[in-house]
Amino acid sequence: MRFAFSTLGVPGMPVADVLRLAVEAGYQGVELRAHPEEPVHPLIGARERAAVRGRFADAGVEILAVAGYARVAAARDAAGEEELAQELRELVLLAADLGAPYVRVFPGGGDRPAAEADADAARRLATVAPLAAERGVRVLLETHDSHRTGAAAARILGPVGHRQIGALWDVLHSWLGGEEPVDTHAVLAPHLGYVQVKDVASAEDSTPLPLGAGALPLAAVLATLGQEPRDAHGPVPTPEGIYDQGSGGWLCWEYEKRWYPEAAELPALLAPGRAHLQRLLKGTAPDAPAGT
Repeated sequence: MRFAFSTLGVPGMPVADVLRLAVEAGYQGVELRAHPEEPVHPLIGARERAAVRGRFADAGVEILAVAGYARVAAARDAAGEEELAQELRELVLLAADLGAPYVRVFPGGGDRPAAEADADAARRLATVAPLAAERGVRVLLETHDSHRTGAAAARILGPVGHRQIGALWDVLHSWLGGEEPVDTHAVLAPHLGYVQVKDVASAEDSTPLPLGAGALPLAAVLATLGQEPRDAHGPVPTPEGIYDQGSGGWLCWEYEKRWYPEAAELPALLAPGRAHLQRLLKGTAPDAPAGT
């Protein structure tokens, strides 16, 4: 299992400083928040993209994903459809130029009828799938907002049925949706790209905390990885033909500092957080605060 962190936890930080943090804290990858507030986003040019890719390669750190904000289940008129299609294309091209294997997108279906939101999202993701395949990128639908559980995300991913369209398991949202980790993993396993871990105090207080210091069932989540759930086989198996994260899988810590400026600074928490995840994976420690 390999470890990454999201630049959402270090908003606006220059790439060189992000890489220094990753190396010093023992993280093999970084999820890049693709927003104009950040150094890396779809509007940067070819020269900047090549420079970023080179810096990561020189540091021996992988760019895990381009975390975009496209909302594929939202209601849109004809102009909005084209705008979304262009946004998806730009995210895929940015990821390919950076050498990142994944693009993150959101559902964003709001209060739309589920059948309409599901159908629109599946159609839009299917449309971008050929470009993603051509560029060697997987577009991952995060368990979030209108589709926060694995079961809800699978309603979209199943009809798409394309290897380049998959799932990003955000453990906070599946938990808020009342879904047990074993059930989330079972339904997402045929589609799973990687897992976002985090911790919060409660469903009412989502201020980010050090890993293990809050209420999220991280031990139970990690216990599902490496297991092949019964009847989890779907139309889009992983290249290895298995349905687990296993060797080479990724855990990414998404610490939402950008949205909670009062939260503790992430850099000092990174190394203890990684160590905590490693202990949980080995089953040698209780689900206790990473900073203890």
